[in-house]
Amino acid sequence: MLAVAKIVKSFGTDGGLLLSSNVDLDTLDFKEPVFITFDGLQVPFFILDCTPKGGKVVVHLNDVNNLEDAEEIVGRTIYADVELEEDDDIDFTGWAIVDRGRRIGTCTGLEPIPGNPCLYVKLDDGSEPLIPLHEDFVASVDEASRTLSLNLPEGLY
Repeated sequence: MLAVAKIVKSFGTDGGLLLSSNVDLDTLDFKEPVFITFDGLQVPFFILDCTPKGGKVVVHLNDVNNLEDAEEIVGRTIYADVELEEDDDIDFTGWAIVDRGRRIGTCTGLEPIPGNPCLYVKLDDGSEPLIPLHEDFVASVDEASRTLSLNLPEGLY
């Protein structure tokens, strides 16, 4: 699951939500659910419509039908089960690497191992381990701030 958007505020009285996203939400398969976490559980919702609105987007989700429903989920993150595309144009070199909210170092290169690409990461302690760039580990990709946020297993680096 990747974080694809943040619910900024409600929009209108019919359950509309204003989202901030670094991902083009139109690329999501609207036949597949997105997820919002409630009490530690991922609850599925379907996007009914998605309309651009001044650099952000307005969406309507199933079962969010009024202002009260929308206000209940303002501030939450929307996750989607998306696969990372293997894109030769994305170069993480020089990007900050964050693990579970804590900056751990800077990407210095990519080792393109077929089926298992790995990042060279210069850690703040000076070491430079290889870290797998696996979709299960990626929490978010922020091109604007050049930050790759990961959720890495304990002891990987």
